[in-house]
Amino acid sequence: MQNKKGNLEDFKLAISSTVRSLSNSHNIEISFGNEILKENKNSIKLPNLTNFNNKINYEEIRASADSKSLNFRFSDKKTFKKYEPHGNISKKLYQISEKIRCEKIGTSYFKGVKNNIERYYQKRISGLDLKTSENKIIESFEYYLRTKFLDFKNDLKTEKKFKSYKKDLSNQFQSRINELKNLTLDQDQFNSLISQLISSMNLDENIEEEKRESDKNEDKNSKQQNQERKSKEKESKQEEMSIESGVPDLENEAIESDKTDEEIEIEDNSRPDLRKIGKKNITDLKYKIFTEEFDEIIKAEELENTDELLRLRKNLDQQLLQLKNFISKLANKLQRKLLAKQNRSWNFDLEEGLLDTSKLPRIIMDPFNSLSFKKEKEIEFKDTLVTILIDNSGSMRGKPISVAAICADILSRTLERCMVKVEILGFTTKHWKGGSCREKWMKNEKPNFPGRLNDLRHIIYKSADTPWRQAKNNMGLMLKEGLLKENIDGEALKWAFNKMNKRKEERKILMVISDGAPVDDSTLSTNTSDYLETNLKQTVKFIENKSNIELLAIGIGHDVTRYYNRAIKITDVQDLGDVMINQLTDLFVEKSKKTVH
Repeated sequence: MQNKKGNLEDFKLAISSTVRSLSNSHNIEISFGNEILKENKNSIKLPNLTNFNNKINYEEIRASADSKSLNFRFSDKKTFKKYEPHGNISKKLYQISEKIRCEKIGTSYFKGVKNNIERYYQKRISGLDLKTSENKIIESFEYYLRTKFLDFKNDLKTEKKFKSYKKDLSNQFQSRINELKNLTLDQDQFNSLISQLISSMNLDENIEEEKRESDKNEDKNSKQQNQERKSKEKESKQEEMSIESGVPDLENEAIESDKTDEEIEIEDNSRPDLRKIGKKNITDLKYKIFTEEFDEIIKAEELENTDELLRLRKNLDQQLLQLKNFISKLANKLQRKLLAKQNRSWNFDLEEGLLDTSKLPRIIMDPFNSLSFKKEKEIEFKDTLVTILIDNSGSMRGKPISVAAICADILSRTLERCMVKVEILGFTTKHWKGGSCREKWMKNEKPNFPGRLNDLRHIIYKSADTPWRQAKNNMGLMLKEGLLKENIDGEALKWAFNKMNKRKEERKILMVISDGAPVDDSTLSTNTSDYLETNLKQTVKFIENKSNIELLAIGIGHDVTRYYNRAIKITDVQDLGDVMINQLTDLFVEKSKKTVH
């Protein structure tokens, strides 16, 4: 028993902690069931935890806690009251719409929250027995908004249950639903529009008419029942009267119970001191940067002294001696293929160029013959730049980063022999959890949706014009403890693209090596959950479709084809060298074929 009580208390503490985190308020008070709290506007009332083994009860509490926390965080009470419509049903629909608006904002950040809310809602709605017209309207309205705003999906049985009401709501809202979605972040405009739409439905008046009709029918039925009862024996008269008086009481009690349940479910716990989310924040969903003040682009040799770089390089060579030999063989194959296409060839019998000495004897024999000149044909790979951009995030720590470093190193040396220029770049952040950028944001009263919220660190391991021998020790820096942190891929791609775009080489190839999606906890905790991913997709799309840079990506244990058109996934990190060299070989072969045609 004590163990169960302890588990219950632990669960309550966990829920309370989650509520404070989601609501962004440490002063909020949480109560369960009939627990009494001091008078405080900053409070949230959750259902009672009835049974430790009751899974549905647990899911109800988690869903309710998440939903009410988001309402507390994103809803301003004064704005909400300003547009509240008249009528009991209209008010309930208005409260539901505000609840779903807040859930829409919150679930874009927290996927787990969406799962909690959706899981419980689907169980509740599938087991719902709708009795009164009022309940049908309220539940149908919530069902309709959830499917439109939160993309909730239900089974055919549930669809049939709300089919007729869904059609009526579609007629009322279909033309304005997109407008409502666009106003999600603007509570003032959203509340104003949804209030107008609800009021125009005249639901309260219709329900009153239905009630009056219902009352008339009940009166007729009761008269008939009274006549039947009077015809019964006198002995059962008293018993019949007690039954007669009890029936309406039970009906009223059921109706009151339904109303009470609805009031608990849509209880308003709006946050009074919330900074309002105005119209300006609608544009904040586009990618932006809170500050670039603390970002840095730095050469590898500036991050460590020469002795440390030399030590790290030796460590790298020792770790991957066997792999290095294997990759060297592949690199030699690449080199032979490239050099085979670069055999020197000449155009003869030209009117200008270098004097063709092989034709001098004929001039000696016949002085009237003109001089003959020749020119060397252009070498296809002479004017090519290859940039290797390596993810330096914490998840690359260990063998992945070691293999990436040695592969880039050997590939750089190989292509240099073939007169192809190579630059090797890395990207990470200076700190975990935001660093100086986040500190500045906190000092500025934590504005909503601040954009990228961490200090970038972009590293140049080898520039395009630096010979391999001068930069080879820099590759060992990737093994340095504490260097690898977060990864913001979209901005790293832009940086590499801009560097390449300034170069004069005719052909430019950008190879990205990564092991996952962009992740930065500081940024994702203050913006939408797909904020960095969306930016990466947009950047990749631009480079692939609107530039002359050829982009390819290699995902280590992670499928990156959803970001890049030309991408390969490898499950074994030892395949990296083989894949890198084969991909580059294919690119050069394709280019040569196009040139021949």
